[in-house]
Amino acid sequence: MTQGRENSRLRLVGGSAVDATEVETPAPKRPARAAAPAPASSRSPLAALPDDALVAMAQRGEMSAYELLYRRHASFALNLAARIAGSSHEAEDVTHDAFLRAFDGLAGLRNPKAFRSWLGSIVVHAMRSRLRRAAILRFLGIGRADPIEIDCIASPDASQHTRYELAQVYALLRTLAPADRIAWTLRFVEGHDLQATAELCGCSLATVKRRIRRAQNHLDASFVEARLEGEGPPSEAGREGREGDEGDET
Repeated sequence: MTQGRENSRLRLVGGSAVDATEVETPAPKRPARAAAPAPASSRSPLAALPDDALVAMAQRGEMSAYELLYRRHASFALNLAARIAGSSHEAEDVTHDAFLRAFDGLAGLRNPKAFRSWLGSIVVHAMRSRLRRAAILRFLGIGRADPIEIDCIASPDASQHTRYELAQVYALLRTLAPADRIAWTLRFVEGHDLQATAELCGCSLATVKRRIRRAQNHLDASFVEARLEGEGPPSEAGREGREGDEGDET
């Protein structure tokens, strides 16, 4: 798989096919110790507050802060879960569970400004657990893989050519260990840098580099370049673009 095509495809993957303006995502239940939330309007003065201020309010039990944190980050969490899974089948359940865990654990959040990335790491952990469980069930012959939903991964204006290649990439990713699959997806689909990818995966920079390299080697060895009629042979130009991910691991 050439870097030129990869960059083109993954820019399209980055389009927001699952977006808060297009999907009505119901808010999750609040922690049992809290009262029912009051409606929070996007025009409320609280909407302009940064995450750390909202986290501090939520830690004091102010339900409007819970509501705003959810509305602000639900689309991010839903997109992340859907693109790791390659489908929307479990993305909403994972998103709800992630918010519940985050809200229950707010008292232990050391850096309130990092609420979004912390929430992302909870989503990643939940998806890794689900992917491992699904792999075990398939191995035992009592489970099956959900179909890949290109519409929840690719942008609406992605070409048929790109959608075909994207479907093949996700089919190959499903043959990888969940940890390798997730690391590659965070790096090249979500577009996180190596440090952010390592933090989301909860591992060292050296470990995440190894996971990404294993996944990329598998894709390079197995990917069949889709060529439209009249196109020349696939170009090898741009392969050096990944060298930054394969540097010194120390």
